[in-house]
Amino acid sequence: MSHSQPLPLKRQGEHLSDDGASAIKPSRLKIAIPSEDSDKKNANNRIKDVEICVPIVYGTIAFYLGRKASESQSHKWTVYVRGASNEDLGVVIKRVVFQLHPSFNNPTRVVESPPFELSESGWGEFEIAITLYFHSDVCEKQLDLYHHLKLYPEDESGPQSTKKPVVVESYNEIVFPEPSEGFLARIQNHPAVNVPRLPAGLNLPSPVPIDTVSDKERGDTKDHSLSQWFLNFSEADELLKLAAARQQVQAHIVKLRRQLSLVEGLPQLSKPPSGYECI
Repeated sequence: MSHSQPLPLKRQGEHLSDDGASAIKPSRLKIAIPSEDSDKKNANNRIKDVEICVPIVYGTIAFYLGRKASESQSHKWTVYVRGASNEDLGVVIKRVVFQLHPSFNNPTRVVESPPFELSESGWGEFEIAITLYFHSDVCEKQLDLYHHLKLYPEDESGPQSTKKPVVVESYNEIVFPEPSEGFLARIQNHPAVNVPRLPAGLNLPSPVPIDTVSDKERGDTKDHSLSQWFLNFSEADELLKLAAARQQVQAHIVKLRRQLSLVEGLPQLSKPPSGYECI
């Protein structure tokens, strides 16, 4: 395990939903992970002017236990890191460490394979530290994330529902500049990763499969038991909104050009001849 300094995370917006609905999109910030300057061995195998983007979502879903609640256990909750489109992140992330409140037994929880998540019960809210470790051909540095566990809805009027959870998720994009040829060859067709158009004539080596400790056939979260509560961070609706906005702008430009052509086509007032008075 690498002991290099962890990469800090810029503060980003969070989206809270009591019923799992995706109403307002949070601000989207990219986490730029620089290339390893000390990695001389792979320096010549890195692809210049190429960035690999991995959209991720991390958050918590908390259910009130209702009649089953006690003073020490009022809620059951799950904290997780998932692909933004629920694809398998195991192709990039090797393990995830969740640091819980010290009051929990074994507060440092290590998840070695996707889906990267853990479930617990408790009564209090606190900040969970989430550390991502990547495969050796991806990045030698770990990435630290922080998420505040929220158990109670913003609107606390009336009894809390046991059927609608409190959902808080954050979206981010992990950007890997100048990826190694081995990493790119391994993930270039993976749905969890956004790969740009590659330089012409680039010949990648045969992909080498990664070592995995998982005996599960799938690591995605598409059929997850909590997937109905996941917020929608897909790019599709964003692209549709951009396309609609672009059409509005184009229509406005056409309208302005038409008005301008009408103005330019009007006869211009000229200076009246000498001796005449302009009325």
